[in-house]
Amino acid sequence: MLTLEKVCAGYGRMRILHEIDLHLGEGEIVALVGANGAGKTTTLRTICGQLRPMSGRLIFNGTSVAGRRSDQLVRDGLVHVPEDRALFGTLTVEENLRMGAWTRPAGEIEARMREVFDLFPVLAERRNQIAQTFSGGQQQMLAIGRALMAAPKLLLLDEPSTGLSPKLTWHMLDAVRRIRDTGVSVLLVEQNARQALGIADRAYVLESGATVLEGTGRQLSEDSRVRKAYLGL
Repeated sequence: MLTLEKVCAGYGRMRILHEIDLHLGEGEIVALVGANGAGKTTTLRTICGQLRPMSGRLIFNGTSVAGRRSDQLVRDGLVHVPEDRALFGTLTVEENLRMGAWTRPAGEIEARMREVFDLFPVLAERRNQIAQTFSGGQQQMLAIGRALMAAPKLLLLDEPSTGLSPKLTWHMLDAVRRIRDTGVSVLLVEQNARQALGIADRAYVLESGATVLEGTGRQLSEDSRVRKAYLGL
């Protein structure tokens, strides 16, 4: 579904990614693990069209998408949930969800909203509440729910547990598993490496803008280098 081949990217003349190689298949959760500044968020921004690759190939569903605009990629089924959530704070839950469905036919919207409400019941209970009055966890649910309204084939999640308690973190990552079980592939950047590897089918370790390790979630969670550097073991 998604392949990056020797992708280099950055900001202005500053190169952050150095020949990243990555692939993700249909129905997979793939985690990106690494220290702050390793290039995880830059990788997601490059995939979703916010940054144009300096070089390399970026293939989504068999088509080169390097340099395509983000709105075009959303129409193709590639949807990004950024770390800052980027909600419409003065709009209600329902209004935010409808904004997420701007690429979909009108006849789909109610059914998609019911699916989001099944995943996150609190959003149904508070569908008329203003988004900016929500807690951090509720805002994250709304950000993911809004992304699901676009009927993604691939969901890019950047630090979904930021600011959440351990209990809410596990609840959020369980929701990611349930999303995968509906057939949506997920590329996950997560600060809690232990939890990320626990739900990932496969994972990559990034260091200084390069992929240095690859394996299943279990393999990397048992790798002595990963355990020492990222799991505190």
